[in-house]
Amino acid sequence: MKQMNLILAFLIVFSSTACTQKKQYLEETGSVFHTSYSIKYEASRLMTEEIDAELQAVNLSLNPFNPNSIIAKVNNNEEVEIDDHFRIVFNKAMEVSEKSGGMFDITCAPMINLWGFGFKNEDQVTPEKIDSLKQLVGYQKVRIEGNQVVKEDPRVILNASAIAKGYTCDVVANMLEAHGVENYMVEIGGEVTAKGVNSKGIPWRIGIRKPEEAKAGRPIAIEEVVQITRKAGVATSGDYQNYYLKEGKKYAHTINPMTGYPAEQNILSSTIVAEDCMTADAWATAFTAMGLEEAVRVAKAIPGLDYFFIWTDEEGAYRFSSSEGMAKYLPNR
Repeated sequence: MKQMNLILAFLIVFSSTACTQKKQYLEETGSVFHTSYSIKYEASRLMTEEIDAELQAVNLSLNPFNPNSIIAKVNNNEEVEIDDHFRIVFNKAMEVSEKSGGMFDITCAPMINLWGFGFKNEDQVTPEKIDSLKQLVGYQKVRIEGNQVVKEDPRVILNASAIAKGYTCDVVANMLEAHGVENYMVEIGGEVTAKGVNSKGIPWRIGIRKPEEAKAGRPIAIEEVVQITRKAGVATSGDYQNYYLKEGKKYAHTINPMTGYPAEQNILSSTIVAEDCMTADAWATAFTAMGLEEAVRVAKAIPGLDYFFIWTDEEGAYRFSSSEGMAKYLPNR
């Protein structure tokens, strides 16, 4: 009888263990960096705690809206040691700044704030204010020495929002892989790191919106679909996504660090696919500020970077330009 009980107990434990090990597609949603996130992955259990831990770690490093973050303390000239998250993002930002000729610049924070797209809002933009803030903008004005940030001028402030969401996608993706997850899509504020297949067994598909304003009651129109199987980062930047109207004029969130004014270029939407989303995120912003000719020239010189640009010609008609390597990600073309 005892032997029979032991066998039954073993079978119950074995059955229970087998059930818990069965993989299924799960989804986590929430908000971070003042935007939403959606994380879909195939695993045997929810990984909420692990995901939250990664999100909070990056938040405490790079969120300028969080007064306790490292970047906020750097901006306030408080003595603080940087962490690995800050160092990785800072170094990538400097790399993209140099290669883009300064069209991507995390020291552009004063201008972003001035135009109402940052963590502080100004009441009125004037040429005089822009000129006075130009002296505080320039990626060469800040560097890392040891574990601290050194600024040429204490008034220099940083905003990593144009790269941090992409980096956070990578951080979560790497954590999932470390736990044996092979199929996942991490999306934060529209930036994506993906690998493998979805719950239907087909590659992950990420829509590229038509560069037009969203209207209540009307579904978002999709211009193109990016398809991902091997691990990659996908980021899109477009001035139709974040803007405001003032006295009949449209002001978009992409600021030209050189002029201090919102970029007025012919690229309406810049979608970048790269090995990691941090790189894709930064370059999507830089290319939107550049304009088509310069963006294509620079993009062709960067290994492993593919692009899909939606732009307007002189008559205002939509046009499309993409790299040769982008074809493998666009099943509809």
